Amino acid sequence: MAETLINRVANSGIITINLEQYYPSSEIIQFDLKDYLYMELILKEKDFRKALKEIDWDGYTGKILLIHCSNDAIIPLWAYMLVASYAESKAQETYVGNQEAYLNHHYQNVIKDLDLNSFEEKRIVIKGCSNKPVPAGAYQSLTRKLKPLALSIMFGEPCSMVPIYKRPK
Repeated sequence: MAETLINRVANSGIITINLEQYYPSSEIIQFDLKDYLYMELILKEKDFRKALKEIDWDGYTGKILLIHCSNDAIIPLWAYMLVASYAESKAQETYVGNQEAYLNHHYQNVIKDLDLNSFEEKRIVIKGCSNKPVPAGAYQSLTRKLKPLALSIMFGEPCSMVPIYKRPK
């Protein structure tokens, strides 16, 4: 007699949340101010303005532009403003900071706006492995937002979960 296989995970009522699905869909590109510094130390306003005018800003259309300086130089605040003013008409979004800072910002906004009422009194697993970089802060924020609602919160995959929170009875 053949034994019927039962998918206990599918029948468990556990709901999986995959933060990777909220990763920005637009291409993320970097604008490094280091490339415009004299001797990689000083930003000369006249030269910088000239260089910005010569950029084909159409290449930034629909993209997320991260404005930062990878070099340890003092950059005047107006430099970030100037780049943003050129890019705003083309780029989908501009952000001052590197990719890690942007993704933290992005996920905080996404999680803040999520309607999680459908997760009330549910057992939740927050998927851990992803092909795209999801910052640790996103997992922490989602946990904090789910905690008052969920019966339990776990991390990982439904077949191999790490318990994070279980509501006291």
